Amino acid sequence: MLVLGVDPGLTRCGVGVVDGSPGRARLIEAGVIRTPTTDQTADRLLAIEQGLEDWLDRFRPEAVAIERVFAQHNLASVVGTAQAAGVAMLVAARHQLPTAQHTPSEVKAAITGSGRADKAQVGLMVARVLHLTDPPKPADAADAVALAVCHIWRSAVQDRLTLAINRSENQQHLMKTTQQLAARPHRQSSSRNYQVTK
Repeated sequence: MLVLGVDPGLTRCGVGVVDGSPGRARLIEAGVIRTPTTDQTADRLLAIEQGLEDWLDRFRPEAVAIERVFAQHNLASVVGTAQAAGVAMLVAARHQLPTAQHTPSEVKAAITGSGRADKAQVGLMVARVLHLTDPPKPADAADAVALAVCHIWRSAVQDRLTLAINRSENQQHLMKTTQQLAARPHRQSSSRNYQVTK
């Protein structure tokens, strides 16, 4: 599965494309979309939209994974991050791509095994998982790559869980139908003799 990870932000929007399956991942490319702090917010969001369009056109991912925005102490930062996340969802929807949002804790747990890992630990594990000598730089790019890896691994687990639930529901339905059929009174078929006349 080819996934574009997006670590939303107004100044630096991290992006990373990863190809892989559970237990296997390969970095295709990582980087950031930068916008000047001196520009108007609308212009910055437009620049992020254009940058994301470029990444989607170049790499044609199958899904987009975006960091779920959570409340921080700096309200202005949260608003800009949420706006950038909204642009990422809009661009993905325009391309009819499935999107998923993952919290920072989900990403950390998927990559390091601990939802409380710090950025340095996540970066080191991203490098290890992708067989890189160093984590992607800057940190926003590494976070986007971690999001893509998290999505690849979590979506495969989710697919297996959904398949298991569907099988279980089908088996329950089959058992219920069998029980209903067994509980019905059986009709005795009357045998009739038919005489063939010429």
